[in-house]
Amino acid sequence: MTSQATTTAPLPSTSASPTARQVWTRGRGILLALLLLLSAAVALAILRSGDRHGHLDPRSADPYGSRAVAALLADHGVSTRVVTTLDQARTAAGPDTTLLVAVPDLLTQKQQSRLRTTTSASGGRTVLVAPGDPSLGGLAPGVTADPAPGFDTTLAPDCSLAAARRAGTAELGDGLRYTTTARDADSCYPSDGLPTLLRIPDTAQGGDTVVLGAPDILYNDRLDKQGNASLALQLLGSRPHLVWYLPSLTDDSTQDTGEHDFFDLLPSGWLWGTLQLFIAAALAALWRARRFGPLVPERLPVAIRASETAEGRARLYRKVNARDRAAAALRSTTRIRLAPLLGIPVTQAHTPETLLPALAGRLDGDGQDLHDLLFGPPPGDDAALVSLADRLDALEREVRRP
Repeated sequence: MTSQATTTAPLPSTSASPTARQVWTRGRGILLALLLLLSAAVALAILRSGDRHGHLDPRSADPYGSRAVAALLADHGVSTRVVTTLDQARTAAGPDTTLLVAVPDLLTQKQQSRLRTTTSASGGRTVLVAPGDPSLGGLAPGVTADPAPGFDTTLAPDCSLAAARRAGTAELGDGLRYTTTARDADSCYPSDGLPTLLRIPDTAQGGDTVVLGAPDILYNDRLDKQGNASLALQLLGSRPHLVWYLPSLTDDSTQDTGEHDFFDLLPSGWLWGTLQLFIAAALAALWRARRFGPLVPERLPVAIRASETAEGRARLYRKVNARDRAAAALRSTTRIRLAPLLGIPVTQAHTPETLLPALAGRLDGDGQDLHDLLFGPPPGDDAALVSLADRLDALEREVRRP
């Protein structure tokens, strides 16, 4: 009886929910790997955090600082003043001043507009260090950046700008390259046909704007290479005063009262990257789904008897004390086999209002006993489960009796 019920009836799942200990045992390896990866990332960040301490700061003697440039300028009578706010930079701008913007891309569009208004009317020189597209439109109109660096880091001037010709070769190739629509611009140190240094004169006020594609000539550890020192001194020492502007995120002028949505806060690179990932995922899905067609059935290499399957499932039920599942499986299978014998559709075999009246008319039995037998509560112990199986077997034999 148990063997037949197991092979012909749809049985409930026998998988038990994993315990907390099992979940920890299975997942501790992954958690350990993630912890090690996170620890390695933190350690690497800590080790690398000091590499650019004081980056482009004329007060810093670190390799990526610019104290050596400030010292050389001081020897030639050029004073260097460090400012960290937009208001200070605008106040200091003038015809006898060179304004160096260390990280132009940190400036907001509002800051760029205000700074451009001041520098274009000051008559002084503005030096932009490695500006990208986010800041070129506001600080150097008509100039666009090509983010792909050239192959050579040491470049020749190849232009008529006197400062570049006197300096000779310099290390400007490991950065950005530019194109400009200004006809009177000096395009120097080309890399693969695109300049890495631009000088755009302002004929109305007598000032100019210098765009540097790479900050290498300002670093302490690169100043003594090639003509870096000479080029830096000539670009920054054309006026008696140098204002070194280090943009700060804590500047009050960075506050923007305009409303922005989520996509306005994301840089364009993230949007393009997301689009590329989406295209790559779509191509991967098409590649994996290139073989279409119906599933092909395969014969099992080993035939397993129904009795073995029933015994294995019974052992699982007994191991977890799942008497309720076993009783439900026995009753469900019995109802399915009784339905055709009573002339009832199999789809209504589990409906007491349909099955029990037909069964009571066939056997002339007590409807309540039949209800308890076929739809009753689960047995309380193993003995009651065995008794239930025997009673169900006896009921089926009696219905089959001519």
